[in-house]
Amino acid sequence: MKFVGVCEYDGSSFSGFQSQSNATSVQDALEKAIASVGHITDRMNYSGRTDAGVHALGQVFDFQSSDIRTIDQWLKGINSALPETMAVTFLQEIYDNFHSRFDAIKRKYAYIIYTGSTRPVFLKDYVFWEKNILDFDVMKTEAAHLIGTHNFSSFRGSKCTANNPIRTIEFINIQKLPDFMIITISANAYLYNMVRIIVGTLIDIATGRLQESMLDILNTESRLNAGKTAQSQGLFFLGAEYKDLKFPDQMHNSSLFNLIKRPNET
Repeated sequence: MKFVGVCEYDGSSFSGFQSQSNATSVQDALEKAIASVGHITDRMNYSGRTDAGVHALGQVFDFQSSDIRTIDQWLKGINSALPETMAVTFLQEIYDNFHSRFDAIKRKYAYIIYTGSTRPVFLKDYVFWEKNILDFDVMKTEAAHLIGTHNFSSFRGSKCTANNPIRTIEFINIQKLPDFMIITISANAYLYNMVRIIVGTLIDIATGRLQESMLDILNTESRLNAGKTAQSQGLFFLGAEYKDLKFPDQMHNSSLFNLIKRPNET
């Protein structure tokens, strides 16, 4: 039988999602926990690779097992074997040819910027603290240039191995809250470090550190013209979308995002 699940994790203590030699990965921890409940036929698939320090609210994964367990037994067993920084929030049976990576039609990320005047001591692993004033209107105007299908070579990291730099961004939403900004991006796929470079460039333009427009930077198709790569700590993988499969809204259910959305409530 094949199963599809959704997990969330704090990426602070992991080297990233993908299994790596001599490093602590989310994939290894998750596979070990699954194997403690039942046999895994092969290595799991997953919807998106996240780097060290990047968090996830809706990482989709799938695995096969010949062992018979109820969904409740799988969920409780897996979660009891996971570290405290991880949890599987959803699990169900799925058809045999489902693939969490190749069947995904959209993937969504959110980046949290803290704009308060003092150091965010208790959120330091989950936000990027921008000490300078950000021009919100400029950020929205510049971000709009990236919506649609483009060559995103200007926003790909040096370690990117993708043969095709063409990607389609469905939307970029920038939400301004007291002491916070949340940038949410939805696209069919991403180049290596694409979201973090886009965010870093928007921040550089909105603070005046970079004078070029996003449109001009996009058209040069050169990473040399874009801004800094934003740090990993503020980035959250919200999950993937599929044609015939629906998951709970992980961002809506997240206590962290709810706290940020309601900073003045007690």
